[in-house]
Amino acid sequence: MATIEAVPNFSEGRNEETINAIRDAAAAIEGVKVLDVQADTDHNRMVLTLAGDVEPVMKGVLEAAKVGIEKIDLRKHEGEHKRMGAMDVAPFVPVSGIKKKELKKRVAEFGKEFAETLNVPVYMYYESAKQPNRETLPSIREGEFEGFAEKIKLPEWKPDFGPDTIHESAGCTAVGVRPFLIAFNVNLSTTDVSVAKAIAKAVRGSSGGYASIQGAGFMLEDQGVAQVSMNFLDFKKTPIYRVVETIRSEASRYGVDIAGCELVGAAPTEAFLQCAEFYLRMIDPISDHMIEKKIWES
Repeated sequence: MATIEAVPNFSEGRNEETINAIRDAAAAIEGVKVLDVQADTDHNRMVLTLAGDVEPVMKGVLEAAKVGIEKIDLRKHEGEHKRMGAMDVAPFVPVSGIKKKELKKRVAEFGKEFAETLNVPVYMYYESAKQPNRETLPSIREGEFEGFAEKIKLPEWKPDFGPDTIHESAGCTAVGVRPFLIAFNVNLSTTDVSVAKAIAKAVRGSSGGYASIQGAGFMLEDQGVAQVSMNFLDFKKTPIYRVVETIRSEASRYGVDIAGCELVGAAPTEAFLQCAEFYLRMIDPISDHMIEKKIWES
């Protein structure tokens, strides 16, 4: 049996009834395991993590999307996180028993089915991108929901599947195959969002920082802190501890400390074992000493 992960992101982090309905729609599909549900009120965004065999997971994402598109109206949506769709993005990750080439073919079929079923324009992104300007999500999402009515008219932004106009309340959606992505946020001991924005600029690849890091600075009103919000596109090339220490160093220039860190959704254990090895100054790889690994291997 093949196993894949899907991590659809929805533009709703405040309405508990909608969040639960989206989760339940996916969970109702036999063979789908809901690994994690996280919703953030400041970002007004929900991240749903599913796993299972290919077909059940695809169906789970589609059923969750149907509920999300029915209940989310982007014309009334406000939040810190950039977004262009009710189901903003649906990434799929090969875990075991399936080759990336095979999954890319099936995900392209899913993108077409999604667009035709829900009448929402679809852009294939990351490793599924059909054009170079669609490889990164920030490039596709630029202009957000409010700007996409005009952007979609440009020849270079014709959707890969679906109508040539945005869905009036659900916008458009990005779909694609990608490696494991880690959504990781660092909160700062300041209410000055300009500090978070400056630090995000220093660490993200698009402005000269780490090539595999996407980042932005936000103000979290509920918590009263500024936040550096990041996506780690390849934690093996750029480990979490390295970026955290860069943020710590940059923050000290402004007399600011790290107030806390936040993991959004699920992530590979290896990424945090790297951190343990770094901060504990381990001589040998710490994974060699983990009892769970020894039990599993035996």
